[in-house]
Amino acid sequence: MKNVYDTLTERGFIEQATHEEEIRDMLGRESVTFYIGFDPTADSLHVGHFLQMVTMAHMQRAGHRPIVLLGGGTTMVGDPSGKTDMRKMLSQEQIQHNAEKFKVQFSRLIDFSDGKAIMVNNADWLLNLNYINFLRDIGRHFSINRMLSAECYKERLERGLTFLEFNYMIMQSYDFLQLYKKYNCKMQMGGSDQWSNILGGVELIRKVEGGSAYGLTFTLLTTSEGKKMGKTEAGAIWLDPEKTSPYDFYQYWRNVDDRDVEKCLALLTFLPMEEVKRLGSLEGSRINEAKEVLAFELTKTIHGEEEALKAQAAARALFSSGSNLEAAPTTEISGAEMQQGINILDLLMKTGLTASRGEGRRLVQQGGLYIGEERVNDTDLVITEESFSDGTLLLRKGKKVYHLVKLV
Repeated sequence: MKNVYDTLTERGFIEQATHEEEIRDMLGRESVTFYIGFDPTADSLHVGHFLQMVTMAHMQRAGHRPIVLLGGGTTMVGDPSGKTDMRKMLSQEQIQHNAEKFKVQFSRLIDFSDGKAIMVNNADWLLNLNYINFLRDIGRHFSINRMLSAECYKERLERGLTFLEFNYMIMQSYDFLQLYKKYNCKMQMGGSDQWSNILGGVELIRKVEGGSAYGLTFTLLTTSEGKKMGKTEAGAIWLDPEKTSPYDFYQYWRNVDDRDVEKCLALLTFLPMEEVKRLGSLEGSRINEAKEVLAFELTKTIHGEEEALKAQAAARALFSSGSNLEAAPTTEISGAEMQQGINILDLLMKTGLTASRGEGRRLVQQGGLYIGEERVNDTDLVITEESFSDGTLLLRKGKKVYHLVKLV
């Protein structure tokens, strides 16, 4: 059977490892308990988390045991890694609400039956710590000089790093120690921005327990231009269908840059690598076949096959100017609202196609907005009931983003 380390390497996941040969040997020799932490700062996971979920699924399918660590305690502090400003402070009630939402989404990829995976919350051991005892038992193992040289703190030092956030590395390291002692968790995994925090935990286990622990980071999900994936003009691409509809989720992947298709297929789907390479090698307009496979596979994984089929049918209908708009993103507008008419810029904001009137004005001025097949050239255009055909109005932004407005 193929070693999962080789699988992750082949598919492009692995960025750094604390002990590469030892980790590979261990993963090929025994069932390893490992963990990834997720701070519930919002009420849904997003595309960035999805990469980590897929990594856990690969590990579990190879016979290893994942621990999903919900950061009910660490979220009270906030991770400064990759952040230019301090996180918004959340209440315990908000954090708990978000954590409950996370649990449902993880179950789509991870099997928690019969102890095959564990979900725990670090609030259980962090919130009731005795501060003095924690400083004496744990804080003494951390060098301030070493911590200040860590990448996760460097950018924030220039803008101002609070003492609150400075504690984050120690708390995350303590998480690893707790999981090591309670579940024999030998490895922590995470995004490449977590490398310093992971090293802190590996060293703490060695100093406190005299034990061997390991760290592995994987690449962040970025475009060919180096920008983080999972963001649109309307905001993040969420896994919750109430925040990002299955259709919009499908369309996001259907519209990725040609250069990113093979990487996304390798990192985010479970298709065999031979198929990934075949699809990634398609040229010209045929690359759209690969994009359809990518969009369908990801939507099926997150929202189920039925929703994926609906989104696929709607997207194909729109691309071919067909009339099957059932699953297209839709905004309903009442006849009462339309009595005075609505300015096109306000309608764009109402549908979520633009975030502001200024953005809408630029879209129109640059020739990127259509009603049906007609380009909109007037930013003062007023949409009235007469603008609708059979109670519907089809807006198109650019070549591929469609939105249906229904008169009710």
